[in-house]
Formats: sequence, structure tokens, C-alpha cells
Amino acid sequence: MVTVTGSSGRVGAALAEALDAAGWVVRGVDRIPGRWTSVVGDLRNRPVRRAALESADVLVHTAALHAPHVGRLADEEFRAVNVGATAGLLDDADRLGARRVLYISSTSVYGHALESTDRAVWVDEQLAPLPRDIYDETKLAAEELVAGCPVSSVTLRISRCFPEPLSVRARHLLHRAVDVADVAAAGVLAVAHPTVTGRFNISGPHPFHREDCLALSRDAGAVLAERVPDVVRAFRDQGWPVPDRLDRVYDSTAAANAFGYRPVRGVRQLLRDAADGPGLE
Repeated sequence: MVTVTGSSGRVGAALAEALDAAGWVVRGVDRIPGRWTSVVGDLRNRPVRRAALESADVLVHTAALHAPHVGRLADEEFRAVNVGATAGLLDDADRLGARRVLYISSTSVYGHALESTDRAVWVDEQLAPLPRDIYDETKLAAEELVAGCPVSSVTLRISRCFPEPLSVRARHLLHRAVDVADVAAAGVLAVAHPTVTGRFNISGPHPFHREDCLALSRDAGAVLAERVPDVVRAFRDQGWPVPDRLDRVYDSTAAANAFGYRPVRGVRQLLRDAADGPGLE
């Protein structure tokens, strides 16, 4: 059995559904009801954690306060939810016999390291995080807890995957975003490879190479025209501007090599969906 925290949220629900489809018995826990949520409660309360983790083989931890909460909630609330509850979950998971922990983090932890100068930043796991706010700080602190826990663990740093206007999503999917379905697929793979540990970026199928970084900061349109001319044409057909500068590229090569992650729902899929008509987020 797998316990999924944050199972009523966008990412948690997608992971729960994908794990269910892969044959796992799923128990979801969240503060609000949802299709995949059978335990409703606050993870800062130990009885809630223990009810969620009883008999669980795997803990998938997605529940957290997120970047939009910065400035709206006190820093102490971030630490209590993102760090304190994570520490409690890991301790209870170990005591109750879980064999695997998957933690969902964010590429936001790279923080100030994402700020480009004369070239786009190539964002792989060798880039040292430089947290810029309480969200980044607490997600990184939780990563450290996960890495140090006795249970076999893996952390996925997922890139941007929340709903946005189509033109904005399309631009981000070029270099710094991921479809939530690909996140869910990555989670299933990470759970299925129990010997894989560490931290991995999870992003979309981006068309660039490290040697493109200088050109991307100067004339991204030219690089796109060379790498993905069909995408450039589709942007123009939609009346969307082709970006003239890109500041970063998220690299998921390490996840591909470690557990076979292969994102499929990139900008081309979004463009096909857009061409098929309305109904998207």
C-alpha cells in the first residue's frame, strides 16, 4: 500500500491516480476531502499521520505550503507545515515499517541560482541551490530530512506545472515547465525503483542543449527556429509571441538515466490540444 499526502491537491491527486493505475492500493491524506483522500486531517497531528501510515509500504509526500502562500502566511507556519510535519511523517513512516519514501520538492529551491547573467542557466542537479524565500528554505530543509531518514528515499524537484493561460504554458513548456501527467509518471517510476536515491529534476521534454545557453539569452527565436521549426510555426499560427530570450533550461537527464523518466506531454502536445479546440485549463 502507498500513502499519498496532499492527495486532494493537483499533484497529489495525479500521483494517487497514477499509482492506483499501476496496481497500488492508495490511501490519501489531506486537510480537505477529495476523490483520493480517505484520511482527512492535519499532518501536524500525530494521530492523523499514524492513521495515514498504518500498514503503508510507501510514503509519497506532496503536502506543503507553496510559493503563493509566501507573504500571506507567517514564516513559522511554513516551518511547521513544510519541515515539522515532514519530520514527523518520516519518523512515523520508519516506526511503522515503510520501505520507501518519495518526496515531491520543487525546482524553486535553486532560488537565486536561477538568475541568468550573460547566458541562460542550465539547471541540473549540480547547480547549488540558493534559496530566496521561506518557501525555498523550507522545501530544501525538508529535502535534507528526507535524505537523512533511515528509509530508502528519493526526492523529485518538479518544475512549473500549475494551470496557466495556454500561451503562457506553451512558453514555459519550452524550457522550464512540466505537465502534471509527466510528474505522476515520474513518481510511479521512482517508487518502482527502490534502490534509486538522491534528488532529481523533473521537467518537460525540452529541445535545447547545454551549448545553446549563450544563444538562448541573446536570440532564443533563432535557436527555436533551428531546433523546433514546427513549434515556431504553431506559435505564429496561434498568434502567440515567439520568445526572444530564455533565462534557464531545466535538465531531467539524471532522472532519465536513474529510473527511466521520459516526459511526453511537452509543448507539442499542448499545441495539438490547442488546435483541437477549447476545454483546456
